[in-house]
Formats: sequence, C-alpha cells, structure tokens
Amino acid sequence: MIASLLSGQLLFAAAVLGALYALIGLGMNLVYGTMRLLNVAHGDILMLGAYAAFWWFTLTTLSPLIALPLVAAMGAGIGLLLYVFLFRQQLAQGLPPEAIEARSLLLFFGLSVAIQNITALLFTATPRAYRHLDTVWQVGETAMTGNRIAALAVAGAILVGVLVFLRRTTFGMEIQALIQHREAARIVGIDVDRVQAVAIALGFASASLAGALLSMTEQVTPFMGFRFTIAAFVVVILGGLGNIRGGILAGFLLAVIEIYAVTLFSSEARSILIYGAFVAILVLRPQGLLGRARR
Repeated sequence: MIASLLSGQLLFAAAVLGALYALIGLGMNLVYGTMRLLNVAHGDILMLGAYAAFWWFTLTTLSPLIALPLVAAMGAGIGLLLYVFLFRQQLAQGLPPEAIEARSLLLFFGLSVAIQNITALLFTATPRAYRHLDTVWQVGETAMTGNRIAALAVAGAILVGVLVFLRRTTFGMEIQALIQHREAARIVGIDVDRVQAVAIALGFASASLAGALLSMTEQVTPFMGFRFTIAAFVVVILGGLGNIRGGILAGFLLAVIEIYAVTLFSSEARSILIYGAFVAILVLRPQGLLGRARR
C-alpha cells in the first residue's frame, strides 16, 4: 500500500497538477494582493487562454507552445483594459478594502457570466479537444505523456521566473511592497498606478497561460473555468492572501490532496478533502501556511 502511494505515477500526476494550480493561484494572488480585487472571473480568463491555444493549433497545426507569448499577451491585454476602464478610478478614490472587494466581486461576477455566454454563443457549448505531444514516455514504471511533461516544465519555469523577478528586481520588490502595505508604498515614492497595472497584466497573463497548458491535456468548454476559480481561491487562502511563495506551496499541496483522494477513495471524496483542508486552515491558521499572524 505504501509503495503504491509513493509510486512515480502518482507523484508525477501531483507534480503536473500542482504546477498548474500554483500558476493559476499566482495570478489571483497578484491581483488580490496588490489591489484587493476579488476576481471570480479568474477561471474564465483561463478558459479564454485554452480556447486561444485550441484555435491556434486547429488553424495553424503548429504547437500551442509556440503561441504561449501570444496567449500571455492576450491575457495581459484583457487585464489592462479592465484596469483602465473599470478599476483605476475606483482604486484612486481611496475606498476601504471592504468596499473594493465588494464592488470587484459584483463586477467580476457579471464579467464571468458575460464571458461564458459570449464564448458559448461564438463556439457553442460542445467540448473541444486536440491531440498534441501525446506520445507516452516510459521512465521505469512511470508513464508520462509529452504534453504533461511540457506543461510541468513550462509552468515550473514561469513560477521560478516570477519568484526571481519578485525577489531580485526593483520592480518586483515594489510589487511586494504594495502587497504588504499600500499606503506605505505610496509614501516612499512607489508609482502605485504603474505597479497595479503591471500586476493585473501579470495575473491575467498567468491565468491564460495555465489555460493554454491545460488545453493540451483536457477538453475545452465555455464553462470549464468555474472549478479552476474555486481551486485558485483555495490555493490563495491556503498559502496566505498576497503570499506568493505560500500560494505556490499551496498549489502543490492541493494537487497532492486531490490526486491521493481520488486514488484512495473516489472522485467524490476529492471535494470533501479539498474543502475540509480549506476549512481547517481557516480555523487553525487563518493567515495561511506561510503567512504571518498580524499583531
């Protein structure tokens, strides 16, 4: 029993799903941490990235990996447009965080419904899929498909790159300063408007990239985003609101819980364990796995 739980197959599946969950949670964490915007349309941006990759492959027959910069640019563009036309003025008014969260929740909910129905109108609700890098590679007793290896490698590289960017560059440290304390960041001369614009662009780009990577391994539908929105919220809460490193760790933890819950029990037990862990963290450690309690 122990040997089967530590099998390379399960560990590989958890690593792939964890990297994707961490990438999805990263985008939501950047947006919430810098602006306190509750993006319940996060999974729908992921869905648009998945459709972009699908149509790229269908129309050009070229690898969706080639289109990743275009998919990221599309997601970043959507984020910037929303920031300029919906959120910049509200954030400049100096509203309390509670008011910003409530307004953004309603705006993003409406946006989510609109995106889903417009996509269904344009492409129908029929699930779509394509085959790419589906050759099976055998390493010992572990079978790995090329598309999952590619998803793990790309998502892992992006996560490492973002961590290095946040820790080693001046602009990355400005983003972290804004996450830690908005008014203090403004006082020390940080251009808050520019940092917010870049943060929302990065957050939406990471969601669309996750969607493009997911499209290589599962079906694409207009309504696929909801479960990934929920997963992103769980990752953010587990890791600590605005805590980027904690969110990445939580993404892998959530994947381990999901993979092993399905293996040991059933697919129905997955949701029970995921939300059970979610509630337990809220009760026992509300600041998240790597968050620090405020005094």
